[in-house]
Amino acid sequence: MRFVIVTGMSGAGKSLALKYLEDIGYYCVDNLPTPLIDSFFKVCVDSGIDKAAIGADIRGRQFFQELRTNLDAAAKHGVGYDILFLDCTAEALLNRYKETRREHPLAVGKRLEEGIRLEREMLANIKESANYVIDTTSLLTKQLKEQINSIFANGNNGLLVNILSFGFKYGAPNDADMLFGVRFIPIPFYESELRDLNGKDAPVKNFVMSHEVSIEFLTKLKEMAEFLLPNFVDEGKSQLVISIGCTGGKHRSVTLSSELYQYLQQLGYKCNLTHRDINR
Repeated sequence: MRFVIVTGMSGAGKSLALKYLEDIGYYCVDNLPTPLIDSFFKVCVDSGIDKAAIGADIRGRQFFQELRTNLDAAAKHGVGYDILFLDCTAEALLNRYKETRREHPLAVGKRLEEGIRLEREMLANIKESANYVIDTTSLLTKQLKEQINSIFANGNNGLLVNILSFGFKYGAPNDADMLFGVRFIPIPFYESELRDLNGKDAPVKNFVMSHEVSIEFLTKLKEMAEFLLPNFVDEGKSQLVISIGCTGGKHRSVTLSSELYQYLQQLGYKCNLTHRDINR
């Protein structure tokens, strides 16, 4: 049996994640009080349900703080579990709540920013122990679905490599396990015919990869990844974020992230590719 706890920041996409898990055959229950997790485990085992997921978030108040204790108690049924944590920047959450006009569960009688800050503090420990963390700040719903399917559809608990391109001018990602800056590579922005294109377009790719420094960097990056990833697997790491940044996150980082993505896929790794700032 595979059991998944879906949790994270309010407004980060937990309901969508549960929907996508349901689409691939998981029996899903949202906002189940954590004292009932043990009973839910038992019902699933007795009923022959082999894939189940529950949504657990800050709406559970004191129950949520006891999540780890209840999960460990439920594990006596011999069923392992994964924790999927949905995260999002405070800025994006503010915009989402303003658009939907919904009330944040911790912002009753307070400013929305304060509710988000309090929730992040309360969830810090559970995020730290999560098997998978997905940052939905820049994800389309289609991309979130693809990541859910990539992690959970085939029942494989192997390493998931998230490759992220970004622009330093918009801030470095907070969740990067490895971060590489490629601002030393000649910039396509100053070529008038390339300025409005991005790193997925052939003319930009050809420009970036026409420089010896780009080829040498990519070769060394591939060698490093090929050495490091098996060691992360041996350590039991389930998710890795490799971030590659240039100035604006539109040209050089996009091309090189795409090259690394294709290479790691050829090696047989499960990979996701996200271009955070390509449309800015």
